Formats: sequence, C-alpha cells, structure tokens
Amino acid sequence: RKFLDKEVIAMNYWIIQIIGFIGVFFFMMSYQVKSNKMLFVMQIAGCFVFCVQLGMLGAYSGCLSLVVLVVRNIMLTRYEQWEWVRWKGWAIIFSLIIVVLTIITWDGPVSLLPCIGGISGTLACWTNNAKIIRINNLFINSPCCLIYDVIFASWGGVINEAISIISIIVSIIRFGWKALDGDKVE
Repeated sequence: RKFLDKEVIAMNYWIIQIIGFIGVFFFMMSYQVKSNKMLFVMQIAGCFVFCVQLGMLGAYSGCLSLVVLVVRNIMLTRYEQWEWVRWKGWAIIFSLIIVVLTIITWDGPVSLLPCIGGISGTLACWTNNAKIIRINNLFINSPCCLIYDVIFASWGGVINEAISIISIIVSIIRFGWKALDGDKVE
C-alpha cells in the first residue's frame, strides 16, 4: 500500500473491483468446461486478472506472486506431455522466486500471506496428487489469500477464495478423503 497513492485507488475503486469480479468469472467458468486444458487456461486467465487487480490496489507481493503462479500454471498444463516439467526442482525454483519477490515488495508481515500461499500451492501442485492439492488449498493457500484479499479490499478475491474453500469442502463430503487417494491431476 505504501507504494501506491491512496487517492489513485479511491478514484479507480469501482474499476478495480470490477476487474476482480472478472477474475471470479474466469475461475467459476473454469469448472464449467469439459477439458482439463481449458480448465487450466481459464484459471491462468483468472490469476492474470487478479494480478492486475492486486497491482492496481498496491498489493505488490500478491501481484508478483501471481505472476509466478501464472508461469507455473502454464507449465503445469503440460505436466503429462513434457517430461521436463515434472522435474521436482521446478517447485523449489518457483518457491525461491516467490521468496525473492516477497523481499523486494516487502510491505510488512502482510507480505508473508501470498508468499506462504504461493509456496505451499507450488509444492502441492508438483506432487500431482489431488488430495494433497485440496488439503493445501483448504488449510493453507486459500486462507492466506482470503486474509490478504480482505486486507487489500479485493472483494472479488474474497469471494473467489470463499467459493474455493466451500467447493473443496463439498468435494470432500461428496467423495470422501479415501476416494482422493492417489488421484492424479491430468
């Protein structure tokens, strides 16, 4: 917040919030498409839109973490096709980049939220295990993002994370933890 003039945010408040709701739209649509590839494409678009919104809100730690996640997700769309993408070292590289960007954009302890969420999500994604990814999103990634979105008034982000948390809980109720064992993301 210290990087961006509060008057600029106030003048563009509704535009910034509309951008966030466009991000919510992309994430909601990602679950309505048939192919996994289109699911990832829609989620990449949603991350990009939230990246723009957080940048406009002066939430630079979250914004730049999302840039890294967009690149990560583009790679993950080819997890099964490209063997080099499955290299576990990518998770460490992306995590280190997120740490460096957090240090560069440090805005106090609040900057730890997208850092922790981004790193935990990255490590979970490279397991390629749906159960681990859901557990991470339920207990670490989504709560960190939800709190960060509340602090920076990204109301679309708040709604998006609330929907994610509810969706994960519903999937656990519907399928149970046991059904998710060994489930690979393809």
